[in-house]
Amino acid sequence: HLASMRTPTEMIVGLVLCPCGLLLTLTGTLAPSWRQVSLVPDQPVDVVWEQGIWDICRERQSTHDRLCGQADELRYFEQVPVRVAQGLMPSSLVVTLVGLVVAALGVRCWQPEPRHLVAGVAGLVLLLSGLMSLVPSSWYTQELWALPAPPGSTLTVGYSLVLSYLGSCLEILGGLALALSFHHCCKER
Repeated sequence: HLASMRTPTEMIVGLVLCPCGLLLTLTGTLAPSWRQVSLVPDQPVDVVWEQGIWDICRERQSTHDRLCGQADELRYFEQVPVRVAQGLMPSSLVVTLVGLVVAALGVRCWQPEPRHLVAGVAGLVLLLSGLMSLVPSSWYTQELWALPAPPGSTLTVGYSLVLSYLGSCLEILGGLALALSFHHCCKER
């Protein structure tokens, strides 16, 4: 009976990856750097605009002077990929939190045996949350160069978009790991 006292590996993997994914996705959602616009005409060479899904910041790299809340003269926030990200990224965070609560109920923390069915359902919820944040990250990346920018400027991927991608992937992998708990349900029946 000592072997059954161990928490299954897939549950441990899921409970490690998903909170890490949540932190990365949260940072990617809140930080204003999904895209960087540099070498903007009629601006000093060292000025970089960082565009996120909530804010636009202007930074002078030589002095590290940073000013957020810049005016959206190019209607960046009205673009469909940005609007979709504004809706799906926070929704994904909420679904992730729900999935982690359900996972905590399923993974044995205060009971002798884990609830495999509950942990499996939590895995599906966390898999869904990862997909919910992967869709806007992918779409934004696809449309990165099509979104409005000053003519002649240089566009690059920002760190927030990379963090959102990584967080989504960790949530998907963690959700899949927890969903493997369904296998134990089938064995018990």
